Amino acid sequence: MKVGELCNRSVVVAWRDTPLSEAARLMREQHVGSLVIVVERHGERIPAGILTDRDIVVSACAKGLDPRSLTAGEVMTGELVTIAASDNVADALALMRARGVRRLPVLTEHGALYGIVSVDDLLGLVAAELGEFARIVDTERRQELHARR
Repeated sequence: MKVGELCNRSVVVAWRDTPLSEAARLMREQHVGSLVIVVERHGERIPAGILTDRDIVVSACAKGLDPRSLTAGEVMTGELVTIAASDNVADALALMRARGVRRLPVLTEHGALYGIVSVDDLLGLVAAELGEFARIVDTERRQELHARR
């Protein structure tokens, strides 16, 4: 399966100059743990970083900084790990494991934001596939019982 088929296409975004308090409020209102920080280029949104709820706590609040005086761009993780929509889900899992990230912005072939895929999305897929394995075993068991009657 391709990452573009699995990813969430509804990505909550913010800009570098978005006040941190507004970014936090947006996370709360949208029920998300991260925002993709974007820049506009040729009418497309290009990911520039990611801001997580953990970034806000660890990089601002825990240091005693006033979140009202900071912007999303000052706190975001700028070393962004991304994946192409055309890459395989197995590639996403390997990349997440290798880089220690839980979310990957998904990009078009031109580098524009296409969606986002998370560990939760991958867990859901794996759980569904494990369910299919269980159904194989159950079907085999029922066929064997039927054949022996």
